[in-house]
Amino acid sequence: MSKIIIYTQDDCPPCNFIKNYLTEHHINFIEKNIKYPSYRNEMLEYDAFSTPFILLNEEPMYHVDLEKINRIFDIQL
Repeated sequence: MSKIIIYTQDDCPPCNFIKNYLTEHHINFIEKNIKYPSYRNEMLEYDAFSTPFILLNEEPMYHVDLEKINRIFDIQL
């Protein structure tokens, strides 16, 4: 089973987009809002400086790659 973690922040349109996209396709994810210092520090350990930052099966995704997400979760459009 694939695992997805999304580092987000408040008032982030791309963050909202990917969360809504995954929800619409019934994909479970873990959200970590970087307003909490521990989550911000986790994200920085990957040299990620913007949100949304995604860990897909523990592999960093520094931008939203819908093709890859669709392929891994078998989302048919």
